[in-house]
Amino acid sequence: MKNKMIAIGAASMLISVTATAAQSQQAFQQFPSGSPGPEGSQYVVPAQRAESISVPSNLPKLTVTTPGGGVAHILPTAKGAAARARAAAPDTGPLLYHEGGVIMPRLNVYEIFWGPRHLQTGDTTGFSSNYLSVQLLLGAFYSGHGIGNNNTQYFQVSDGITTYIDNDGGLAGSYFDTSPYPASGCTDSLTPGNCLSDPQIQAEILKVMQLNGWTGGLDKIFLLFTSSGEGSCMDSSSTSCAYTEYCAYHSFIGGGATPIIYGNEPYGDPRFCQISGVPSPNNDADADTAATAASHEVTEAITDPLLNAWFTAQGNEIGDLCAYNYGDNTWDSGAANQAWSGHFFELQTEFDNHVNACVQLGP
Repeated sequence: MKNKMIAIGAASMLISVTATAAQSQQAFQQFPSGSPGPEGSQYVVPAQRAESISVPSNLPKLTVTTPGGGVAHILPTAKGAAARARAAAPDTGPLLYHEGGVIMPRLNVYEIFWGPRHLQTGDTTGFSSNYLSVQLLLGAFYSGHGIGNNNTQYFQVSDGITTYIDNDGGLAGSYFDTSPYPASGCTDSLTPGNCLSDPQIQAEILKVMQLNGWTGGLDKIFLLFTSSGEGSCMDSSSTSCAYTEYCAYHSFIGGGATPIIYGNEPYGDPRFCQISGVPSPNNDADADTAATAASHEVTEAITDPLLNAWFTAQGNEIGDLCAYNYGDNTWDSGAANQAWSGHFFELQTEFDNHVNACVQLGP
């Protein structure tokens, strides 16, 4: 019953934030030029896909593929990120634009919360008290604020037109699904008996899209949040899994003009997906852990939705260069590093090509 009450409260909040987002329909910043100018042109390199980049054997790849041909880019666990930092010299950028790559010109966020009463093993599951509200507020106010503004320096070039990311959009829809989880399609060692494969993640997103009449496109991202105790892996062979290899990832279904860009957002567990000493501005460590992971994936999806646009020579995306880096906490008496329309967040910084550093606000 507690989770039902959370869902109702979040739904009432959604009425106001989606109304705000619906009013913000601006044109993309397109310019009829074959070049983005000297500042941007220095970052343009030949076409390449992220998964094709060679990575040293002692450094796990962040762009992973599945036997079924899928590809995703993961946010490593805090432990995994630290191990990567010890194994190789730091990647100092810059982010490179790969010719022909596409970006998300503006952002419409759709959030799906999958919260049945029980896990596959029969154990109870749910979301922490502020979990839904924090994620909905993140989706509603990401655009129009500091991290979103940093994205506006990044662009795509197609048919002689340079299109820049527009810091515009908002929360376009949400859905709380109480239907049971399917039988485990994988084996996550940290959530034994409770595991969703990427095909099962995709199936849930497609189901909810159909129920709500939602459609794909390069201006939409679908974030699937799963409840406590539920793990996931990229495939049934369980080669890359939640809490051991990743805390979240972004990927896509299909291609062309209307791909379905999505993020898998396992439950925010600070034991695996947060570093020590990070404050919780919403007095809910699980919710704040989930929010920074979601911000990471949204930012990377905006700049590299099909894994063919903005990433470094080593294959790192905009969020990878700054993972678990929070900068200065100057809001909420030192408990937050972002204040968006009166709402506080503790979110990782993102990479700014202009200053060649991780920033909270840019460019």
